[in-house]
Amino acid sequence: MKSLQELEAIRKKTLESINLRKENAGTRIVVGMATCGIAAGARPVLASFMDEIARRSIQNVVVAQTGCIGICRLEPIVEVYKPDQEKVTYCKVTPDMVSRIVTEHIVNDRVVSEYTIGYYENNQK
Repeated sequence: MKSLQELEAIRKKTLESINLRKENAGTRIVVGMATCGIAAGARPVLASFMDEIARRSIQNVVVAQTGCIGICRLEPIVEVYKPDQEKVTYCKVTPDMVSRIVTEHIVNDRVVSEYTIGYYENNQK
């Protein structure tokens, strides 16, 4: 049996993880986790967002998952919803891109334009 201190530490860690997924926070980061997204690498992207938000102790941010977003060829897709702003859709997201998205968009309120679906679609040859 675990000690009370060990159980309390497990409880705290679990609650922190759950709080990252609450639906009532200010900013929502939504990762497409349908079969197409998972096959394209969405699972490590979701984990990277959760880790980065937790590591920085950023408040009022929800990291959530959804089913198919509908543009399978651009997976992994991440949508960022900030209060009173237009939704921003990032495409072909990798875990290496997460830190920059969090730093620039979530923290400093500057969209990382070259990662967005609009940029990608306009620059394909």
